[in-house]
Amino acid sequence: MKTTSFLTMVFSAAALVAVSMMDWSSMCHPSDEAQATQDQLRHVGEAKLASLDPQPVTAPEALEAPAVVATSDEDLSELTWQALSDVEFKDVYLEELDAYYWMPTFGPQVMAAEGKEFFITGYMIPVDVDEDFYVLSRYPFANCFFCGGAGPESVIDLRFPGKSERAYQTDDRLSFRGTLRLNADDVYQMNYILEGAVEYTP
Repeated sequence: MKTTSFLTMVFSAAALVAVSMMDWSSMCHPSDEAQATQDQLRHVGEAKLASLDPQPVTAPEALEAPAVVATSDEDLSELTWQALSDVEFKDVYLEELDAYYWMPTFGPQVMAAEGKEFFITGYMIPVDVDEDFYVLSRYPFANCFFCGGAGPESVIDLRFPGKSERAYQTDDRLSFRGTLRLNADDVYQMNYILEGAVEYTP
C-alpha cells in the first residue's frame, strides 16, 4: 500500500513538472485575422529594425462617402475604430515572403478619411521601444491582442514628427491626433498609419 502511494506521488510530481515545462504559447491558436495582425507587426518591426525607409504610399483618390466621424469641441474630428473596420481582406500569395498574406481593400468610409486630420483613442502597444515603434490598438494587450479575434484593422501605426514625447506603457489609453494614411500594398508597413502623431486631449 505504501509502495503504491509512493509511486503515485512520484508520477504526480513528474506530471506536474512536465506540465510546468510545456510551452503554453503553442496552445494559443490565433484566428486568421489575428495571425495577419501578428505577421503585419512582425514585418513592420523587421523593416524598422533594418532602418528601411519605404517610399510613401500613393494615396488613391478619395471616394464620396457619408461622414464617419464625430466632431469635437475644437472642430477636430474623431476617427473611430468602427469606421476603420470598413475594409475587407483577401488572401494573396507573396513570393518575397513565400507565404500568403491578407491584403486590404478599403471601403468608401476609410477612403474618404485618407489624408485628413483626426484624433483617435486606443490602447498603446509598445512594439519596439528602442526603435520608437508604437502601435495604437482598439483592444488592450491584456485581452490577448495577438491571439484574439482582432485583425489588422484594429491597429494603427503611430508616426511621430520626431521622437515620441515619452516612453509609453502597454495599455496606456490615450488619444493622438495626426493625418491618416492608408497602405494597401506594402507589407512592411501597417495598413493604417497616423502621420505626425501627437498626444491629444479631446
